[in-house]
Amino acid sequence: MSMSAGGKDDEPMMEMNTTPLIDVMLVLLIMFIITIPIQTHAVKVDLPQNTGSSPPVDAEKNKVYIDANGNVFWNSVQIDDVTLRQYLDASLAKNPEPELHFQPDPAARYDVVDRVLAIIKRANVSKLGFVGNEQYRNDF
Repeated sequence: MSMSAGGKDDEPMMEMNTTPLIDVMLVLLIMFIITIPIQTHAVKVDLPQNTGSSPPVDAEKNKVYIDANGNVFWNSVQIDDVTLRQYLDASLAKNPEPELHFQPDPAARYDVVDRVLAIIKRANVSKLGFVGNEQYRNDF
């Protein structure tokens, strides 16, 4: 910090040089802006956790597919939202719980995919897998 002289040589005027302080504050502000996480919209789905035991090899696997027009299919049969929930409840009643494979078409509308994922989430499906993600490999 430097001091500048006043009007007379024998009388110093005490002024603080604030330029280094402002520089440090701007660097800290930029650091805080960079470290703030980007807020993104997400649908929270509880994915299965590895418990150490593998499921039986011959477990039943169900597939939910959404085509480009927004139609929902359960094992290649077109269904509506109410029927999807009924099928999910019926599959959860089985022991062991069958796996559910979810595959939306790349051209499917996001609101349809989001609605179906919300139905799956409300049904408390614990064995959910996203299949066909390799088709998006070159998109990013």
